[in-house]
Amino acid sequence: MMETALEKMKGLKEELQGVFVERAEVVEGILCALVAGKHVLLLGPPGTAKSMLADRVCRHIEGARYFQWLLTRFTTPEEIFGPISLRGLEDDRYERVYRGRLPDAHIAFLDEVFKANSAILNALLSLINERVFFNGEEAVRVPLVSLIGASNELPEEEELAALYDRFLLRYVVNYVEGEDSFRRVLTLEEKEPRALVSLEELAALQEGLAAVEVPSYLLDLLWRLREALRREGIFASDRRYREALELVKAAALLQGRRTAEDEDLFILRHVLWQEPEQAEAVAEIIYDSINPLERQAEMLLEQAEDIARHSLRAFPDEEEGSRAGLEAHGKLKRINESLNRLIDRSEEESRPTARLLEIRGRIEKVHNQVLDHCLGLDRGGER
Repeated sequence: MMETALEKMKGLKEELQGVFVERAEVVEGILCALVAGKHVLLLGPPGTAKSMLADRVCRHIEGARYFQWLLTRFTTPEEIFGPISLRGLEDDRYERVYRGRLPDAHIAFLDEVFKANSAILNALLSLINERVFFNGEEAVRVPLVSLIGASNELPEEEELAALYDRFLLRYVVNYVEGEDSFRRVLTLEEKEPRALVSLEELAALQEGLAAVEVPSYLLDLLWRLREALRREGIFASDRRYREALELVKAAALLQGRRTAEDEDLFILRHVLWQEPEQAEAVAEIIYDSINPLERQAEMLLEQAEDIARHSLRAFPDEEEGSRAGLEAHGKLKRINESLNRLIDRSEEESRPTARLLEIRGRIEKVHNQVLDHCLGLDRGGER
C-alpha cells in the first residue's frame, strides 16, 4: 500500500500545483503536514484562495470529513464544538453533540483563526495539540489529521501566543504576481478532483514515517543552522525543532526516499521564523548552511526576474522595447550559463540537482517572455 500511496500523493501534488498557481511550496507543505500530522498557518489578505486550497485538499482525501468556519469575536463554542446535548442534560451530563463539527473532522480550516475568544481557545489548544476534546467528563480522541488556519495578521494578544505556536508550518500567501499566473487564475475551469488518496493510504504513509532515517550529518547541519539563526536573533524552541524533524522525514518520504537528505531541510524555511519579516533571513541562512549552490541559483533567478520585468516595462514602445529586449537577452543568456555551471558543479559533488533544474526552467520561461514580447521571436527563437 505504501508505494501506491506515494504514487497517488505525487499525482495529488501535481494536480493541486496545477490548480493553485504560485502556490507550489504551500501545496507541498500542506501535503507534508498531512503525512506528519502537523498544522499549517496561511497569512495573507482575503481573496488569495486559502479556504479554497484547504477545501480542495480535503476533497482529494477519500473518506475525510472536513470542517470550515470563519471565526469572529462573537463566535460561540456551539458553532465550533457543537450544541449542548439536551438528552445529556436530562441525565445531569453537560455534553456536546459534536457530529459535523470540529471534533469530528479529519481536516479543518479556521479562517481568521486568531479571532478565537477565550471561551473557544482552551478547547481548541488541546484539540489541535493533543488531539483530545474534553466533552463533559469524557476525554474524546479526535480524528483530526491537520488543521489549516488563516489570518490577515499576526496575533497581538499574549493569550494567543500558544495557539500561534501550534502552527508548525507558516506561509505568507499574497496575490499572484506573474502575468501568466494572473491569466490562469482568470481562465481556470473548476474540475472535480482526479488524484484521490484514501484515509487508509494516508495512514500507511504516517506509519511509514517512523522508518525514515535521519543521518547524523543532518543533525549536525541542524545544530549549525540553529546557531546561525541565533546569531541573527531568530530563536525557535527545542520542541519546534523536534517537531520540524517529522516534517523533514515527511518531505523525504514523499520523494520516495527512506533516508532524509540535505534538500529535505529546505521546508524549515517555513517553520523557523516568528515574524514574517524574518522569513527572508531564515531562508538565506538555510540556503547558505545547507546548499550554497542552490542559494546562488536562487539569486540568479531573482536577477533574471528583475531583468525581465525591466525589459517588459519598455514594451510596447517598439524601439525602446527592442533595445531593452536585446540587452535583457544578453544578460539572461549569461545568467543561464552561470546556472549551468552550478548544475555541473552540483553533479560533480553528488548533490541533488532537482531544484537547480527547476530554477533553470523558470529562468528559461522568463527568457522566452522577453523574446516573445520585446523582440518578436517565438519560443523557438525564430522570427
